[in-house]
This record gives sequence, structure tokens and C-alpha cells, in this order.
Amino acid sequence: MFKPIETISQRLNPQLRKVAVNTGWLFTDRFLRMGVGLFVGVWVARYLGTQQFGLFNYATAFVALLTPFATLGLDNIVVREIVRDSSHKDEILGTTFFLRFFGGFVLVGLALISISLLRSGDRLTYWVVSVLSAGVIFQAFDTIDLQFQAQVQSKYTVIAKNIAFIIITFVKIILIQINASLIAFAWVVLVESGLGAIGLAINYRMQGYSLLAWRWSLTRAIALLKESWALMLSGLSIMIYMRIDQIMLGQTSGDRAVGLYSAATRISELWYFIPTAICSSVFPTIIEAKEISESLYYQRIKQLLQLMVFLSIAIAVPMTFLSRTLVVGLFGQEYIAASSILAIHIWASLFVFVGVATSPWFITEGLTKLSLQRTLIGAIANVLLNFLLIPTYSGNGAAIATVISYACAAFVANFFNKKTRKMFFIQLKALFLIN
Repeated sequence: MFKPIETISQRLNPQLRKVAVNTGWLFTDRFLRMGVGLFVGVWVARYLGTQQFGLFNYATAFVALLTPFATLGLDNIVVREIVRDSSHKDEILGTTFFLRFFGGFVLVGLALISISLLRSGDRLTYWVVSVLSAGVIFQAFDTIDLQFQAQVQSKYTVIAKNIAFIIITFVKIILIQINASLIAFAWVVLVESGLGAIGLAINYRMQGYSLLAWRWSLTRAIALLKESWALMLSGLSIMIYMRIDQIMLGQTSGDRAVGLYSAATRISELWYFIPTAICSSVFPTIIEAKEISESLYYQRIKQLLQLMVFLSIAIAVPMTFLSRTLVVGLFGQEYIAASSILAIHIWASLFVFVGVATSPWFITEGLTKLSLQRTLIGAIANVLLNFLLIPTYSGNGAAIATVISYACAAFVANFFNKKTRKMFFIQLKALFLIN
């Protein structure tokens, strides 16, 4: 009588334990970066000052905006394919690697052409963008991480990336001590990407795998791109409504305004690793739950959403009231205007958390094209709102635009399509913590 329940329990419990361990590694990674990274990041911000710090973040946002052309929206699709059929993993991984490697060079070309048009004659910005964009080529090696994600073994990625991170952290401190120029800080970002790629390759080999076994398949490439193009455009839309504010601030209000805004978002976006870490670990179990039963599948999604809402509110409320103390204490009096930006921008985390938590559902249900639609709505809303609000309210206007556009993309847009309306009501209940 109870055999089916016992079978499910036996099947899921070991996997849930594996998920817990994997999530623990991801949290360790982010806590290390939060602690050490924030400390050194603040030190760099103080050293560079609002003007140069703003220019550096403008360039970073500019490259990030184009990153989907290199990653190609393949991540979750590749993980899903490996989970479903691991016997073809070398073909899947090899094809993904070469697609991303080529995509990295496409990004560099797009970045150089675009920045030459937007900031003609600004050689410093041109060179910072050049160096930062070159680092994206090394992200092709993040294909290795997709194998580790499929096996729920992110610790190998964490180890590789954090060794590179710690080395570069010491290098940044040395650069501050020797009064290095802004371009030197761009070069260390490139070096960190290279070291991370080497670390991933070494760990992959130590686990008994070989990069030489990877193989290219045109048929597989076409199949992957047919499904991922919508996710790539979705990723581009996400980057538009996550980074266009800094680019528009830089173009209309100057690099100092970007510096202030970046100081606020450095604190606000610090927490965005939480939903990503949890969802990347939970994703394989959601796929399995779907195959076991529909009720278990939606139960897990509801639990995930409720957890995301609770965590985001627990972060946003205290950060709102402590914004001035945090900004001045960390960045100094020069950045005090960033405190009001932080008090507004922190509430975007509510919709970021909810949006990330619905990603496994969109992938599992094969609704990636609808995911594109909702992110396009968010991107358009953000551009229009930034256009209206930045000239009058500068950084505060950009923060308001961000919160509203995130809400549109992650939540409101789901109401306007019958295929996603079910998810809208699940999210609505989660926002009010209703079972």
C-alpha cells in the first residue's frame, strides 16, 4: 500500500541531500565573494573616486549588455540535455564550447564597433571596453561548469573560480598600493577569467574527464540554437533592463552619476546570488519531480517561490532603513548621494528573486519563447522609464525605473498570456505568502 510513497522517498531523499550540499558550496562561493569582494571592491571604489569608478562600471555594463551573444542562452538547455541523456555529453559539451568560443569573438567585435560610435574619441573608455570584452572569450570554458551542474557538483567550479578570485584580489590590493591606472584594473578582470578557465579545465581532468573527448556536431549545434535563440534574446533583454540604466546614466548624466549608482547597486545586487544558487541546485530535482507527478512538481515550485519572497523581503526592509549608514560607512562621504538610490533599488530584489525562481518552470514547460516575451516587456519598460526619469531624477530615477521594469518582466507580464497566467497566480499567492 505504501510502496509508491516509499519509492518516491527513496528516490528523492538522496538527491535532496545532494542538492543541499551543492547549494552549500554555492553559498560558500558567494559568501567569500561577498566578504572579500565587497571589501576590496569598496577599496577600489574609494581609490578610483566617483568619476573613474563610474567609467569602469559604465564599461563593465556595456560589455555585460552584449554577453548573451557569447553565452547564447545555452546554460539550462545544456544541463537539461545532459540530465536526460548523459551518453552524448561529450558531443553536447564540445558543441556548446565551440559555439561559445566563436560567440566570444563576435562579442568583442560588437563591443568595439558600438563603443566607437557611442564615445567617439574617448580612448580610455575604448581600451577599458576592449580589455573587458576580451575576457568573455574565456567564458567558453564555463561549459565545463554545465557538466558539474548536471551532476549537482558545483564544488569543482567553486574551487576553480575562487582560487582565481583570491589571486586577483591580492593583485588588486597591490595595484592600489602602487597607484596603478584605471586600465590596470581592467586587465586583472581579463586575467581572472583566464585563471578561472584554467582551473575548470584542471578540475575537469581530475574528475576523470577529458576535453579532448569533446566533439563538434553541426546537427547538435543547429538543434541547440533552435531552442536557445529565444533564451539568448531573453538574456539580452535581461541585460538591457539590468544594465541599460548605467549606460543611459553615463550618456546623459556623466560618469560620476554612474559611479554613485554603481556604489548603490553593488550593495543591492550583492544578494542576487541567493536565488541563482538555490535554483541552479534545485533545477534537476524539479525536472525529476515533473516526471514523478504533477502535484509534486507544482508543490516544489510553490515552495521555491515562497522561499524567494521571504528571503527578499527579509533583505530589503533592513537595507532600506540602513542605506545611508551603509553607503557612507563603506564608500565614504563622497558617495553619500548613493544612499537614496540604494533605498529604492533594493526593492528590485523582490522581483529578481521571484523571476529567477520561475525560470525552471519556463524551461521544463518548454515556454522559452514566452520567457523572451516577458523579458522584452521588462527591457522596453526600463528603457522608456529611464528615458523619462533620468533627466530629472538622475540615479534615483534609474532606480525607480529598475524596480518597476523588474516587476513588469518577472510578474505582471505573466498575467497577459493564458499559458503563463497560472504562474502569475502562483506568484501572487507567494508574494502574500499564501499556501
